[in-house]
Amino acid sequence: MTDAGVHVIVNERRQLLNLAYRLLGSLADAEDVLQETFARWYGLSPEQREAVASPGAWLTRVAGRICLDVLGSARVRRERYVGEWVPEPLPDYEEWGGTSDPADRVTQDESVTMAFLVVLEQMTPAERVSFVLHDVFRYPFAEVAEIVGRSPAACRQLATSARRRVQASEREQPPPARRADVVKDFRQAWEAQDIKALIALLDPSAVMVADGGGQASTALRPVEGGEQIARYLIGIAKVAPDLTILGRTVNGSPGLVATVGGVPVTVAAFEVTEDRITRIWAVRNPEKLRAWL
Repeated sequence: MTDAGVHVIVNERRQLLNLAYRLLGSLADAEDVLQETFARWYGLSPEQREAVASPGAWLTRVAGRICLDVLGSARVRRERYVGEWVPEPLPDYEEWGGTSDPADRVTQDESVTMAFLVVLEQMTPAERVSFVLHDVFRYPFAEVAEIVGRSPAACRQLATSARRRVQASEREQPPPARRADVVKDFRQAWEAQDIKALIALLDPSAVMVADGGGQASTALRPVEGGEQIARYLIGIAKVAPDLTILGRTVNGSPGLVATVGGVPVTVAAFEVTEDRITRIWAVRNPEKLRAWL
């Protein structure tokens, strides 16, 4: 194999970005992991790179270990985070009109929905890495063990524990078209400041979690109850008359983007159960909205 540097990056970048985003819930952190991973690859001598039997496997091991370290330190950072922390939302680049290279885009499927990522956040770092590598990316436990630093049997147990968490959180979702209709009706009711229509679309036990990161004004604690959420949203609409609300795909599911002067200020993801909205995740932290610019 000749100089494999460029060839490896072209062939492995998207796979590693997909893995790192699911492990960390942050596109910015995932990109940092990729930079560090490729820096270590280039840090090898040409002879050392030539001796690597499977560059893809080598890069995955390195990226996985870096993600594990980041997850370990993330808990300390989250304790200092202002307000609630929500995973970084992703746009549908073709729908949003983005011009990024396909290698820089995360594939959007059921493993990047906001609901799924939020459940991953409840896992220990070892659980999350073991589960995502095995259940989402189909790596055998022997390879997972090399990354996590535990035995294959221990990784199997970690993945099983994580799988139970996911299964316990799963709710039956309406078909995508019906979810899109519910979110569309929600947008129209919000724009019209129709509080009765909003309440009718929200489950009485609905919860809205907003993430401003101390850089944008928002509720610092979850807003609980359909009526309370509706009143909160109506209050926002009244003080922001120049707010434009757009229907967009967020993490592969129907969502909304609120803009002011054409600049995205809020990205909202939804969970819909039996034709009613049960969860809203609203991201206002501008550092998490860079992909939407």
